Amino acid sequence: MTEDLRTTRRRKAALSALVPALVLAVVCALVALALERSPSRLSLPLAWAPPSAERPLGSGDAGVDLLALVSHATLRALALAALVSLFGFLVGTPLGAAAGLARGRFERWTLRACDLVQSFPTFLLALAVLSAVSTPSRLHIGLVFCVTAWAPFARVAAAQARILGESQFVEAARALGLGRAAIVLVHVIPNLLGPVAVQIGTSAAGVVLGETALGFVGLGPPDGVSLGALLEQGTLAMLRAPHVLGVGVVAVMLVSGTLQLASEGVRRWVHVE
Repeated sequence: MTEDLRTTRRRKAALSALVPALVLAVVCALVALALERSPSRLSLPLAWAPPSAERPLGSGDAGVDLLALVSHATLRALALAALVSLFGFLVGTPLGAAAGLARGRFERWTLRACDLVQSFPTFLLALAVLSAVSTPSRLHIGLVFCVTAWAPFARVAAAQARILGESQFVEAARALGLGRAAIVLVHVIPNLLGPVAVQIGTSAAGVVLGETALGFVGLGPPDGVSLGALLEQGTLAMLRAPHVLGVGVVAVMLVSGTLQLASEGVRRWVHVE
């Protein structure tokens, strides 16, 4: 009974790491709904205005309300990160698990494909692709990130599947005549969710930082609702309006940090004995 109670407390403590990310998403959604101002609405007389009662975070270039911009940009960045990470998980995890369990030529070719994809930085690939697009959008950015998102999941899953392939419960499943697909889905994937959960958070944080970097160099969404566009504004007006850069830096650190914390919480929850 004592051990069960201790395990329950550990699971609750681990799951509490998900709270900051959920709170961040809910707060941004409520702020975006409560504000009547669009993140793209301009008000030239208020350009670079400092924080005030009407605009708690101040104004940016051309009088853009920074609170509206940060809330909408954070929500869109989180949505993009969630979709790309989900794609990487759904494609890479089963592929890597099957390769690690099968071994042989299939595993070698899968890992070589991972090497090929990961040898070319995603940011450079995005620069090359988006530079050729007349009007880059979040759809283009998401597709570019999806091209490489599956590889880390496949590599992690393959490494764990090799270990699980020698376990007694997998050998018992083989002895019972279960097929490889059934073993992967029923026995292997559920037992490698811990390391994969960490990769989900790492992937999501990487997508947020990548989308921010693309917005910073001018290859973000055309509406300018991006944390990277906010950082670009801040660097251009660092001396005139330092609050803009401060808001952008804090927003990026908050989003990426909460995603990493959430992934660590899921990993600890899965590994609680």
